[in-house]
Formats: sequence, structure tokens, C-alpha cells
Amino acid sequence: MKILVTGANGFIGKNLIAELEATTDHKVFSYDRDTDPDLLEVYCAEAEFVFHLAGVNRPTDPSEFMDGNFGFTSVLLNTLKNHSNNCPVMISSSIQAELNNPYGESKKAGEHLLRAYGEETGAKVLIYRFPNVFGKWCLPNYNSAVATFCHNIARSLPITINDPNVVLNLVYIDDVVQELVRALKGGENRINDTCEVLITHQVRLGEIVEILESFKESRVEKSVPDMSNPFTKKLYSTYLSYLPKDKFSYELKMNVDQRGSFTEFLRTPDRGQVSVNISKPGITKGNHWHHTKNEKFLVVSGEGVIRFRKLNSSEVIEYFVKGEKMEVVDIPVGYTHNIENLGNTDMVTLMWVNEPFDPATPDTYYLEV
Repeated sequence: MKILVTGANGFIGKNLIAELEATTDHKVFSYDRDTDPDLLEVYCAEAEFVFHLAGVNRPTDPSEFMDGNFGFTSVLLNTLKNHSNNCPVMISSSIQAELNNPYGESKKAGEHLLRAYGEETGAKVLIYRFPNVFGKWCLPNYNSAVATFCHNIARSLPITINDPNVVLNLVYIDDVVQELVRALKGGENRINDTCEVLITHQVRLGEIVEILESFKESRVEKSVPDMSNPFTKKLYSTYLSYLPKDKFSYELKMNVDQRGSFTEFLRTPDRGQVSVNISKPGITKGNHWHHTKNEKFLVVSGEGVIRFRKLNSSEVIEYFVKGEKMEVVDIPVGYTHNIENLGNTDMVTLMWVNEPFDPATPDTYYLEV
């Protein structure tokens, strides 16, 4: 299928084209303000579906709203008519189309024009009224509070909030793109004479900032955001996309001694803690047991043995492990245990424990295996 995407270099356009090129064999005609206008004739003659995403959000003069959101829509539809191309046309409108302001009025005018075009030509038309869209590649300090907050907080720059209790109606870019892909296949979510993205999020402005600040602190706390919350999950992905190019990585504190090292990687209140243990050749670590604390060991490099002995028993149980044959070894409570490096190189072990370490209640008792 040949697909025309106007506003191809815009926020939604970039994400939609990336998805189409990654997952389909469709031919995408990308059209933006810098494209040779003569190509519009070619594209409108051949297109089998049009995603009309071009528009004006922040003009220098309010009159540009009508020129960009109505004027170019008229040019596009007339060009399609000139080529007798009655393919489906989707237009990106806004929930502000119901508001009495220059931007909303220009979007409403574009909607009316498309409806009239559909009635005249019989072409299928799809009018999407998007709320505030957020996600990767949205320009900060432009017309998106989420993009600006992500950009500034990631760089420790100040942000301005006039009223933290203002509720934003938000939609995530991936949800928008998936809805547009469904529309391409004829499965749009139509509500009366407009279309909508099924999944939206209503969140206070102050709450968004609090969550973003927690993302920044998570590197210090070695914590992981609550991914069971759909909005938090999407916002975290968005936040990471705004990290400065020299801030993708962050250091961890390595606790180093003559035996090797032990480094905490991730801590969560409800899913436990992950650490990396490195043991030098011939070194044995552990020799302790727990009442409730339980662990999982995974040797990813080197070779060794994990030994267990149940309290008040003389039987020693051994599990021989190596990085070439990865297996997870559960550490049951009530068993004293240790791990010894049997190889000639450092042994690297990933260790999960069901709760973050609390020095006030360590639940760890020394006892030789």
C-alpha cells in the first residue's frame, strides 16, 4: 500500500513513519513543509491512504493558524480531487476544536472541510481529536508541558508550574500510533462522526512533576519505577528519551575487598533487590542463613559451587554452576549456604534477594556450611 503522511517531520509523523517502516512493507510518501511542493501532485495521484498530520501549533501570528490548519488541508483535498483519488483520509484535529480560540477554530474549520470532501467524493474520512500527546521526539519548550518537564528535569533545569492541581488529559504516542495503524486496516475507534484513541490518562500537573522527579532520584536510590501503573510506565520511557547524550549511564558503588566485589544494582520495595557479586579464584563467600530472607543465584561467568546445609544437619548439598550453562539456584530459608569460585578467573554472580537490605533487621546469621 502507498501511504501519504503530511507533517512527516512532526512529532506524530516521525513516530508513525518509524512504526510503518519497521513493521510493514508499505511505501510511505513523506511530505513536510520543506518538501518540494510538486511532489504533492505525485503523492496525491498514487496514495491509497492519507494521514494528514500537518498543522500549525505555535505561529508568530494567530492568522497562521487558519492558513496552516485550514489552508493546506484545502490544498491537499483539492489535489486529491484533481487526480480523482478517493482514498481514505485521516486528519489530525484536537479536543480544542470545541473551544472558541484561533487554534480551535482553525482545527474545526479543517474538520468541516474534510466532512464536506467526504460527502462530495464518497471518500472515507477519519477525524481524530487528540488530547495532549506525549512521548519520545516531542519538542520541548514548544507546546507540550510533559516534554518540557522531561527535558528540564533530566538536565536539572528549573520548571514553572502555575497550578499543580490542573488536570491534563493525556494520550501516549505509542497508543496514538497503534490506533492509526488500526485505522489503516479499517479498525478505527469511531465515536459518532469523530475517532478517538481508546487509552487516555487524566493526571494532575503536580503529580506528573513528582513522578518525573522520582525518576531522576531513582538513579541515586537504585530504585525502579512502578511499572504496574500504565501511565508511570509510559512516562518513564518518555523521560529516558530526553536524557542528555552524555547522561545515559550512571555509576554504582562497588564494595571492593581482597575477595572481589559486591555491587547493588536495583532495589524495589515489593520485588526485592538485584546485586552483582564478583569472587576471585579460590574465594568462598557466604556461610550464613536466613529466617525469611530468600535469594536466587545465577552465575553468568566463571565456575563454582554453591553449598547448603540445613540447620542441625550434617548433610552438605552441592550445586556446581558455571557461566556456560546458566541455571538459577534458589536459596531456601533455614539453610546455611556459601558460594566458592572453583575456576582460574573471576566468577560473576547475579544475586536476587526478596527484600532490600535493612541494616536494622538484616535477618542474616553466620554459620559455616
